Amino acid sequence: MNTIERITVVDDITLISLNDSPANIRLITEIFNRIAADGIDVDMISQTPPNGLHSSLSFTVPDEDFGKILHAVAELRQLNPELKITVSSGNCKISVFGESMRGKPGVAAAVFSAADSAGSDIRMITTSETDISLLVVKTDVDNTVAAIKKAFN
Repeated sequence: MNTIERITVVDDITLISLNDSPANIRLITEIFNRIAADGIDVDMISQTPPNGLHSSLSFTVPDEDFGKILHAVAELRQLNPELKITVSSGNCKISVFGESMRGKPGVAAAVFSAADSAGSDIRMITTSETDISLLVVKTDVDNTVAAIKKAFN
């Protein structure tokens, strides 16, 4: 399966997760407006479907913004004490790109199978038609990338 054009790795990524938070777009807008006001660049974003009035929202920022994101998170908790927030730094994002991935069933399955065979601790997954990004703990990066390359060569 030769559908991958390139694999990139971005080191030093912080994952922020808001678990069982109110599922409303006003809160999500407020969260990202506050983060933007602090000059923090958000990369990966993932939201679970609502379960009643709640959902979970996760996003990533560079580790260099760790102090700023902790400040922003503290402000959010003051405004919404019910927010359950976890922060995890020292992760890496592996992105698999390929225009030929578009409309080709099985590419995600092959990437996930490769990550599984490497014993990867996957913290987050985001996708598009031509990109699959995995957030993994730093210690799993080399084995995960090697397994993905092996699966597509």
